[in-house]
Amino acid sequence: MELIDKIGNEGKKKDVPDFRAGDTVKVYYRFNEAGKTRKQIFQGIVIQKRGSGINSTFTIRKISHRIGVEKIFPVHSPLIDEIEILSRGHTRKAKLFYLRDKKGKKGKVRQSKKRTLKAYKNKE
Repeated sequence: MELIDKIGNEGKKKDVPDFRAGDTVKVYYRFNEAGKTRKQIFQGIVIQKRGSGINSTFTIRKISHRIGVEKIFPVHSPLIDEIEILSRGHTRKAKLFYLRDKKGKKGKVRQSKKRTLKAYKNKE
């Protein structure tokens, strides 16, 4: 078991921010298109985080041209350059699948007053 943990820890990123379901984040990721490497930004609300260690993933949902788009990202992927937290959300659930059925203002998550970005920046 120690060998598996050792191999898993080699691929882990050190600079992953602490975010939860309900937070609005921007993910800067790279992908190959026609032989060129491009960077793209995906901004939305984190619906879920799942898994642990090197296998952990998170799902982001955004509304693009009145259509909901969800994307699953591995947390420790080498293709993710940066995860930027824009706002902290206050939720009581860890999985926000109910947002799929909501439209307009009902599909929003209210901001957290306790978990502010300034408080987290001062801790670092």
